[in-house]
Amino acid sequence: MPLPQERGNFTYADYLSWPQHERWEIIDGVAYMQAAPSSVHQEILTGLLVQFHQYLAGKAGKVYPAPFCVRLIENDEKNDEEIIKVVEPDITVVCDKSKVDEKGCCGVPDLIVEIISPTSTEMDKLVKFNKYEKAGVREYWIVEPEGRFVSVFVLREQKYGRPEIYAENDKIKVAIFPDLLIDLKPVFEGI
Repeated sequence: MPLPQERGNFTYADYLSWPQHERWEIIDGVAYMQAAPSSVHQEILTGLLVQFHQYLAGKAGKVYPAPFCVRLIENDEKNDEEIIKVVEPDITVVCDKSKVDEKGCCGVPDLIVEIISPTSTEMDKLVKFNKYEKAGVREYWIVEPEGRFVSVFVLREQKYGRPEIYAENDKIKVAIFPDLLIDLKPVFEGI
């Protein structure tokens, strides 16, 4: 079993052989270990997750909290040895249920939420931002607990434009579900 490192040419096949209690991501063949989330991170995740879950109940789309493996297939990767982008977003929304299997999501999700931590800022705001944009994730949210705000990026003409910025008392109109408003007040309340 190859041991994950920060350098290498790792694939999803390697990822499957690593200890399941560890959280790893692979971006362009490079493995990154994820730190355990803080209690504030988990409270924010739960507050958002509940609202997405309630909205999607009985609908085709589904919401998944981390750890949930997303094999970010962009080209023609057919087998585990060819997949070099494996991420575990904090929240993943998938509208096409054919992309979901027993291992997670194989393909591009419709909406991804990442909650920033001190160790993930560069990864979430730069590396993953660019990968999600290039892959075609229709909506990408970056939640910043310290500032209590959310930046929402919507894909238009294969690019994320300027973000809509929402503060702790705002409601976010979800672009991929025009009739869904996510209330940030209960998300940030008490943290």
